Amino acid sequence: MLSTRDAILDLLQREEKVLKMGGDKAVAKQKSGGKLTARERLNLLFDEGTFRELDMFVSHRCDNFGMKEIDIPSDGVITGHGMVDGRPIFAFSQDFTSRGGSLGEMHAAKICKVMDMALKSGLPLVGIQDSGGARIQEGVDALKGYGDIFFRNSRASGVIPQITAIMGPCAGGAVYSPAMTDFVFMVKNTSFMFITGPDVIRAVTGENTTQEELGGAMTHNTLSGNAHFACEDDAEAIEQIRLLLSFLPANNMEDAPRKDCTDDPYRLCEKLDDIVPDSPKMSYDMLDVIREIVDDEEFFEPHKYYARNLIVGFARLNGRPVGIVANQPTVLAGCLDIDASDKATRFVRFCDAFNIPLITMVDVPGYLPGTQQEHNGIIRHGAKLLWCYSEATVPKLTVVTRKDYGGSYIAMSSRHLGADMVFAWPTAEIAVMGAQGAANIIFRKEIAAAEDPNAKRAELIANYEKEFNNPYVAASRGYIDAVIRPSETRMRLIDALEILSTKSEALPPKKHGNIPS
Repeated sequence: MLSTRDAILDLLQREEKVLKMGGDKAVAKQKSGGKLTARERLNLLFDEGTFRELDMFVSHRCDNFGMKEIDIPSDGVITGHGMVDGRPIFAFSQDFTSRGGSLGEMHAAKICKVMDMALKSGLPLVGIQDSGGARIQEGVDALKGYGDIFFRNSRASGVIPQITAIMGPCAGGAVYSPAMTDFVFMVKNTSFMFITGPDVIRAVTGENTTQEELGGAMTHNTLSGNAHFACEDDAEAIEQIRLLLSFLPANNMEDAPRKDCTDDPYRLCEKLDDIVPDSPKMSYDMLDVIREIVDDEEFFEPHKYYARNLIVGFARLNGRPVGIVANQPTVLAGCLDIDASDKATRFVRFCDAFNIPLITMVDVPGYLPGTQQEHNGIIRHGAKLLWCYSEATVPKLTVVTRKDYGGSYIAMSSRHLGADMVFAWPTAEIAVMGAQGAANIIFRKEIAAAEDPNAKRAELIANYEKEFNNPYVAASRGYIDAVIRPSETRMRLIDALEILSTKSEALPPKKHGNIPS
């Protein structure tokens, strides 16, 4: 039996061996590709000195194909817990230097253990993925491991925040776990995500593509929408994850953490009184509106490159975290389409799940017309947006800045979908459609019978704009709670959030709804 001193020395030697991960050569190769190691990533994520590793000495149990003689430090994944800005979280980080970070039975068991602990403790989970995929030598045990992880992703959804960072390859079945989490970060040029790689696609379909084109960071941020952030390197991705966590509660039973606010909650936003152009055909940047309203102009925007006709993101009002959904007039005039509907739906449901109040900024002329949109299912995708706003029970505030027409008026958090307070600027145009289209339909016969149809059309359009393209008809029905000066928007939203901070609303008892696909 070893003496205490010898036992401690033995422990230190074992730890030293594990901490070397896949060895100097493998680590050097990892870093030469512009990637940090799994341990360096965790050290950046957690406050200095707070990370506590679990299951350091877990090893695989595979005897097939000579695996009995192969040692994989920590079985290719580092797991544990620590503090981020003084708040506890759990995390795992796959180690590509150790057998390519391949996932086997015990590798998956380690991940599942911290997932279970995070769920039981009500703490966020961050997963850093950098893996060559399933460990083929372990066969169905590896597949079982993926299934166990997916099951836990589903159970944890809406209970604790789940954040994924793709920091290397992520292929095949491995891609489904990130897709089941709340936010996905990718790193440009070093992270990839796809079901089947370029070689398989070339063999099956004859298409020639590269890893970057097929599943790189910008592909998933701009085209598929599978990722929410595209970062320049590992360090930036981890910094952004820490920032995201600062807006989120630990779990669905808590409120998001408030910060001391040094930005006057009652300051006037004078720039907003002149931001909407006089011509309805001219655009303005809704991001300028958002930054003017929120604390210290700070706005954290997921999905910045995807469905850019709609903006989603986190900010604070008087120190209180809020989720913001807004039309972007500079892109497709702010029209709603399939991708924008999906983008908004996912974000609204996340905010509702984690008790984050919703602010909706509206300037929307309608749904994007066209056969492509119709054939690809704008009806069912658009229905998701109606669904999620109707389902949400957090405080919901809406500000109509300009156009708010037709079905999109209803969809963008209208009073009729449960908005708690709806404000409109004097420039708001709330109607079934724009004046030109409405006049052409309503006054078709008068226009056709006129001596000068063009002059008559212009006269009738002007009359319609004056009578109906304003916020006052809706306000007279109680659909708008207040018509406000744009410069008052910040103070009115802060006051509304304060008065609604005790809001309590329950949904009818049910197992779950059947949201449109």
